[in-house]
Amino acid sequence: MNAPYDGDHVRHAGGEAAGAPPPRQPASPDDPYLQSAYDHDPYRAQDLSAQDPVTEALYDRASHPPPPPGTFPETPPLYQQPPAPSHSPDPRVWAQTPPPEPDGPSRHLPYGDDARTVQFTGVDDLVTRASEEEPPGKDAFAHLYRDQQAPGVPAPATAPEQLVTNTAPPKKPAGRAAGLMKSSAVMAAGTMVSRLTGFIRSALIIAALGAGLLGDTFQVAYQLPTMIYILTIGGGLNSVFVPQLVRAMKEDADGGEAYANRLLTLVTVALGALTALAMVFAPLLVRFLSVSVSGNPASNDVAVTLLRYFLPTIFFMGVHVVMGQILNTRGKFGAMMWTPVLNNIVIIATLGAFIWVYGTSANSGMTVATIPPEGERLLGIGVLLGLVVQALAMIPYLRETGFKLRPRFDWKGQGLGKAAKLAKWTVLFVLANQAGAIVVIQLATAAVGKHGEGIGFAAYANAQLIWGLPQAIITVSLMAALLPRLARSANEGDAGAVRDDISQGLRTTAVAIVPIAFAFLSLGVPICTLIFGSSGTTPATNMGYMLMAFGLGLIPYSVQYVVLRAFYAYEDTRTPFYNTVIVAAVNAAASALCYLLLPDRWAVTGMAASYGLAYAIGVGIAWQRLRKRLGGDLDGANVLRTYARLAIASIPAALVAGAVGYALSQVLGQGVLGSLAALVVGGAALLGVFFVAAKKMHIAELNALVGMVRGRLGR
Repeated sequence: MNAPYDGDHVRHAGGEAAGAPPPRQPASPDDPYLQSAYDHDPYRAQDLSAQDPVTEALYDRASHPPPPPGTFPETPPLYQQPPAPSHSPDPRVWAQTPPPEPDGPSRHLPYGDDARTVQFTGVDDLVTRASEEEPPGKDAFAHLYRDQQAPGVPAPATAPEQLVTNTAPPKKPAGRAAGLMKSSAVMAAGTMVSRLTGFIRSALIIAALGAGLLGDTFQVAYQLPTMIYILTIGGGLNSVFVPQLVRAMKEDADGGEAYANRLLTLVTVALGALTALAMVFAPLLVRFLSVSVSGNPASNDVAVTLLRYFLPTIFFMGVHVVMGQILNTRGKFGAMMWTPVLNNIVIIATLGAFIWVYGTSANSGMTVATIPPEGERLLGIGVLLGLVVQALAMIPYLRETGFKLRPRFDWKGQGLGKAAKLAKWTVLFVLANQAGAIVVIQLATAAVGKHGEGIGFAAYANAQLIWGLPQAIITVSLMAALLPRLARSANEGDAGAVRDDISQGLRTTAVAIVPIAFAFLSLGVPICTLIFGSSGTTPATNMGYMLMAFGLGLIPYSVQYVVLRAFYAYEDTRTPFYNTVIVAAVNAAASALCYLLLPDRWAVTGMAASYGLAYAIGVGIAWQRLRKRLGGDLDGANVLRTYARLAIASIPAALVAGAVGYALSQVLGQGVLGSLAALVVGGAALLGVFFVAAKKMHIAELNALVGMVRGRLGR
């Protein structure tokens, strides 16, 4: 026994019975066996109801005593947003591009903005995989609870080791975000194929009809239905009614099917009436778009005939767009991107049949006076059939989603009128844009009548088609990934984050846009002679000069697109409208001056340069408005320095590429072989010189772009 016990001792002196406890003696402070076990109780003075079971249960009496009840600090809530900074960050520090990682294996984080150090640039991996669920598997610790199995249920016979090493898990269902990324890839692929077939279509139009008055007449008739559709319904359809479709799908009991049928019925009725009205006034529409074409009896007859074949495409454009947006709200994105490829294929087949029957324009010498009625009929039916196939191809996709097409005429009181009122700024935006385009078409078609081929509206439209391709692929794609973060920052009132996102978008796109703009300036002629050489060397060369004139305007055109995204992030559609009015007015005025002052051969080429000038003025005004909106600097010094350094690196590259391309064209000619050699060798020289110069100047944005491309190709 370690503890003293006196119960069995004999009686003490004084007559006390044996076994009675002796009187209590004061405990010696040095005797550990006689000390009270409760003398050092740290909880004796504590309120037990106020004790923290986590912090106080682990209390060690060797440490400091716990705080008294009621003085514990409040636990902050989990997942709370950090407090907003009171001052915007310094752009010279915040917007700095991080240095590239050294060569060798690097650590790839799951999310972030630096393309060299992250796995998914511009995409938050936590959000992308947030909706994915872990595959159901066996509980590795189930063998520990066999005694708690329900009566009558046998215990699992699998050994614990076998439970731990499970077989391959079943295939995980893709989450919503993963499905969205897959849909984005499908849409991007469809857009690229559509662009490629669109180039083939444009090249065949020039090959079949030339770039003279006949080509301009076809382009006027071909452009009119699209312009009418955009000016009437198309301008507000995507911006207003599509959000209403999404709202109806979420809130209505039938998943928005009734609302979608009402909208589809309303659009078909309105477009049907509009198409019939346009058929009656077709001669006036031709005159409205081109006085030069309508003033020539032969070209006017051809334009009116083709236009009456083309006008029903207004109806099928609207049907295709509404059906496509209904599919988009139901998670089917590919149909709307891929069905235009069918349209291009039908038109390509039509133009191929036309060339097979009548030959190319360079061989047949066909004009507006000599084109046969059968040829007009073939072109008209082929273009109309392409839009019909494009629209009807959407129906099987709708049926696959379970959507039932039913006409609904109960439009009153369903919110369609209110939705139409919301589209006023978007409609005005489209009107201002199209007004400037009409002025350019009028002047460009007037220049070709007596001044030769390859200098009119057909050449202008095809050169602009090539010029706008980098914008659609690079700038639009990058801003589509950046816009959600931009809108979130604007919604939170974080002006500094909005500024940084705009700065990042401008500097990242500049790395590709600036050298491509200089490439158009130096290699515009071999590009057009390669694509449109079948119409003749002289028209294709003139078209190349127009592409060169468009070239440098790609820089302000791209900057304008990025800057306006900030206003859209703040849900401000009025400022982009006013800015578009300024751009359209400057473009129209400068184009009129070019038509009046420049020599006849260079009038439309000057109009192409005026397009970039108008956007340069517009982006200056938009920049100042955005700077005032954000209440401070827009990181202008850093952005301007990046563009200036990229331009300095591009100038020698463009000079070398232009010299190489010109020399090869003189040696090999401007046929297919010579144009291809000039384009390939000249493009390689431009890329090499630019890359070396940019590396020597230590342009950090170039490293970010290269890393992003490597990351995309490495997936």
